[in-house]
Amino acid sequence: MDTQSRTAIVTGAGSAEGIGAAVAMMLGRAGMNVVVTSTTDRIHERVSDLRRAGIDARGVVADLTEQRGVDAVLATAREGDGIPTVLINNAGLTSVEDPESPAAIDDISIEQWRLSLDRNLTTALRMTRAVLPHMRDAGYGRIVNVASLSGRVMAYRGDIGYHAAKAGMIGLTRGAAIDVAASGITVNAVAPGWISTSSSSEHELSMGRATPVGRSGTAAEVASAICFLAGAGASYITGQLLLVDGGNSIDEERGLG
Repeated sequence: MDTQSRTAIVTGAGSAEGIGAAVAMMLGRAGMNVVVTSTTDRIHERVSDLRRAGIDARGVVADLTEQRGVDAVLATAREGDGIPTVLINNAGLTSVEDPESPAAIDDISIEQWRLSLDRNLTTALRMTRAVLPHMRDAGYGRIVNVASLSGRVMAYRGDIGYHAAKAGMIGLTRGAAIDVAASGITVNAVAPGWISTSSSSEHELSMGRATPVGRSGTAAEVASAICFLAGAGASYITGQLLLVDGGNSIDEERGLG
């Protein structure tokens, strides 16, 4: 990874066991300056974790559904001589995490639909548009969008807005990839399957055990895929979707194991 004088922005990095925090740690250990964001003050705990590992890290509490939140992140990234040339769009929220928002097709309101798209898709659009001028100036850029198996490949009950948003993330990835390819910028997406975290329910863990590899994935395994696409070695890969799902999406005999 070519990391000289380069800064990475990782959104949605508030959870200690989440994908965002794992990505930030890997990028930082590769030598990058890291700016992490979350909607809560716990992002400062992640900054402390990163700094204890010897990483130049800064954190921003920001609502990326609003332009002022995006502006705050960019201002932090531009402090000193930071040039944001890596962006990991990981911010998002499922209705499972927001139980006050029913999301089944028969129940979801238009306002709830808009909120789901705003949180899980438009945040990525806002951040991508914000970093592109800096990447073009540098003649280099890596954007990795965290999509999901949900929406693009599969779906589960009761979360129609999330599935639509995550499917839209693939369209955003491919459209943006074409638009910016001539500027030395790549745009790719990673689709995690069942990933184990401290908040995983027994149902989610059981779904992980039903995958061909027999377990849920880890945040670090997803982060490894993201960091590959964020590196200099992935310079001829753009507009692609990499599934990190333990073979779940290709198992035609699910349940026979």
